[in-house]
Amino acid sequence: MSAPGSAPATAPAPAPATAPVIVAARRTPIGTAGGVLRDLAADELAAPVLRALLADAGLTTVDDVLLGNVFGPGGNTARADALRAGLAAGVPGLTVDRQCASGLAAITVAAALIRAGEGEAYLAGGVESASTAPHRLWRTDPPQAYTRAPFAPAELGDPEMGEAADLVAAEAGISRERQDRFALRSHERAVAARAAGRFDDELVEVAGVRRDQRPRAGFTAARLARFRPAFTENGTATAANSCGVSDGAAAVLIVSERVRRERNLPGLRLVVSATSGCDPRRLGLGVVPALREVLEYGTPQVTEFTEAFAGQALACLDAAGLDEETVNRDGGAIALGHPWGASGAVLAVRLFAQLVRQGRGGSGLTALSAGGGLGVAALWQAVGPDGEPVPPGGAR
Repeated sequence: MSAPGSAPATAPAPAPATAPVIVAARRTPIGTAGGVLRDLAADELAAPVLRALLADAGLTTVDDVLLGNVFGPGGNTARADALRAGLAAGVPGLTVDRQCASGLAAITVAAALIRAGEGEAYLAGGVESASTAPHRLWRTDPPQAYTRAPFAPAELGDPEMGEAADLVAAEAGISRERQDRFALRSHERAVAARAAGRFDDELVEVAGVRRDQRPRAGFTAARLARFRPAFTENGTATAANSCGVSDGAAAVLIVSERVRRERNLPGLRLVVSATSGCDPRRLGLGVVPALREVLEYGTPQVTEFTEAFAGQALACLDAAGLDEETVNRDGGAIALGHPWGASGAVLAVRLFAQLVRQGRGGSGLTALSAGGGLGVAALWQAVGPDGEPVPPGGAR
């Protein structure tokens, strides 16, 4: 866990030169696996995003590129993406795998490197091309299809994600009706945000694709109620109140306060981050301890939380005392899709768009659970070009 130093309430100390600040944030449109981005490999998705970030901040290089990836070809995806983006051969690359939390983990690792003085500018985020991920086989006789990595030793419990989501929702008392309402709200908000153009400035066009593929109008509570359980016989998770497997990339440019100040840029300053784990049989709750840690440092005005499954997301929000109505104001992964390695970074991009680009100010939370019973959460504060916190509403 990382945390800021204390300061007198009447005269807050200036942020240290090594305080990490996001000064640019971009993503590709999110496409359904097998859909509009199906022909683009991971490096072809991420490279345009990395180039756009450098252009946004007027930088030509960084100290390193850190990208989350879950199911790609291996071979250090981040390094291939950095080279594809046109960065010099001297810029290395680090691929992070914390499963669905990989994109946000890459950002918090970059922040830790800045605080440690290892460097001052990093491109960090994640990418996933489920459509082009190679087929794999277990070396059995006969060979068997490899569908996913083991999240935990089988004897400790290694359920499928949908099965675990049903268990978590049942134990938390999250009804099917509440899950469907949450999913419907996600779609309605995403459709409205897309129509209003609230995604436009954060998107980087790739292969002629300019908007997210998945959000759809026309869902109703009655229609969602007709979907059958998708994972267990009497479960409450369905294809309609769960996320979709997706392709996409998202990343941020995170720099030291010294670099931010030198370039007079507004941004999102990291207040605190935490990573946690839980019983792998209840993997959807992995972020709850991390959420409780970071929320000790303040109450966010905006929360971006990955909706892998409605019931699982609601169980986490309830456990942390967060109001579901205030979460994902422009829709979440149920509507937009879940490009595994990129999803945590999508949260940071969305938060930057709202607090900085749209000028709302205040503080924001990014958080999600991941396979194996893991979770990452981070609390951020909007700051102006002068480095001072921007209060909610954007006025000072």
